[in-house]
Amino acid sequence: MPDARAVTRILDELLWSLRRAGFVISTAQAIDCARAVRAVGLSSAETLRDALAAVIVDRATDRPRFERTFDAFFLGGHTPRGDIWQRLAAAGFTENELDELRTQLEALAASSAGEHPLRSLLEGGAEVDRLLQLTSVKRSLDALHNPLQAGFFAYRIEQSLGVPRARSALGALRVRLRDAFGERGERLADALKAELDRAADEVRTHVRNVVAQRAEQERLHASGLAATPFVRLSQEEIDEVRRAVRRFADRLRGGERLKRRHARRGRIDPHRTLRRALRTGGVPFEPVRKKRRRDKPRLVLLCDVSDSVRAAACFMLEFVATAHDLFERTRSFVFVSDLAETTELFQRESIDVALARAFSGQVIAVTSNSNYGRALRTFEARHLNDVDRRTTVVILGDGRTNFHEDAAEVLGRIRQRARALVWLSPESRGAWSMGDSAMGRYEPECTQVLEVRSARELEEAARLLVRLR
Repeated sequence: MPDARAVTRILDELLWSLRRAGFVISTAQAIDCARAVRAVGLSSAETLRDALAAVIVDRATDRPRFERTFDAFFLGGHTPRGDIWQRLAAAGFTENELDELRTQLEALAASSAGEHPLRSLLEGGAEVDRLLQLTSVKRSLDALHNPLQAGFFAYRIEQSLGVPRARSALGALRVRLRDAFGERGERLADALKAELDRAADEVRTHVRNVVAQRAEQERLHASGLAATPFVRLSQEEIDEVRRAVRRFADRLRGGERLKRRHARRGRIDPHRTLRRALRTGGVPFEPVRKKRRRDKPRLVLLCDVSDSVRAAACFMLEFVATAHDLFERTRSFVFVSDLAETTELFQRESIDVALARAFSGQVIAVTSNSNYGRALRTFEARHLNDVDRRTTVVILGDGRTNFHEDAAEVLGRIRQRARALVWLSPESRGAWSMGDSAMGRYEPECTQVLEVRSARELEEAARLLVRLR
């Protein structure tokens, strides 16, 4: 029959470890956990884990985190070590030495008018976990957003928990223990220092775990949004995807600026460098660089702004407006039945205002039925001469013609003049041959046709456009 107090202590340490991992465990739940342990016993780790999960885990998505914390506690090198006195006794210190240490710690607490941080930190285990759940610590960690700040925040939390104060007190305690027990007192002080160092390590580990958990949550959230079809996004999620699109465009622009900087410097020409070195016998050795001429391409975007593709069109127009630095000139057109250019609109107005006008009917009538044939022929008549081998033409639309002519042959003529013709479809490939969809006839006329139904697919399409430059 296991010692009930030892089981209670181990359970207490486990629950505080789970709290530190982000689980909210009330006193009532802690009591239910104790009842669960009594009901299922300790013979099977899997049964015990399932019983505690039934009490603690509220959402299925939290179950993997619970199991990792549980396994790390029992299998990952964490050994419930009892209280400080049991650990010191197991290390070989006598009861007389421990009584003197108790006296000194009580005197220290009395002189500080309350519980001194040294005692709590030396206790370790669940006591440190309890300290890390204090409101002041949580408030400090709420301001932690950048993983590079983890060291600074660990230092701040150590300060708030009194780690420096405890180290200073331990220095004074070492002198008293040495006076009382000589070399044995020095060894006892070293053992206390090891306990205090372990507590400080737990604080730093906690901060690192918080950073890792937040990064994982952000990754899962972003991954979930990235894979969610545009039509299923709520307004709040649409705003978040828009911010992600802008961040992605900014990253591409930053990479382009770096390439330009390197291009201005030029690459080393080994043949010319060696020929110049022959004149002076290689002394001095002066590298000769050759500059690579890099013509910036042009981008022309034709965007269907009818209701069926509005979400994808909104994100694509936003990306093009944000990433204009990637191209020498970007021209944008919107169409439903009529076609109109919106290049100056996006240059003159902010992105939000330009999008609102483009989709509200102030540029073209958006209540008409889509007529791809008419829109393509209008573009050919007015703007085909502006397309050359430096121009990438992008068309975003579902290709549903409402049984009007599709004018697929116009795409062939555009492709002959352009660097590339890319079609982005917000419909899945399986729907391209159904109803009034002309995508089956459009696809052979394009350089590439991509499905763009989510933020992740839009990002892949944007990367393709950058590679095609």
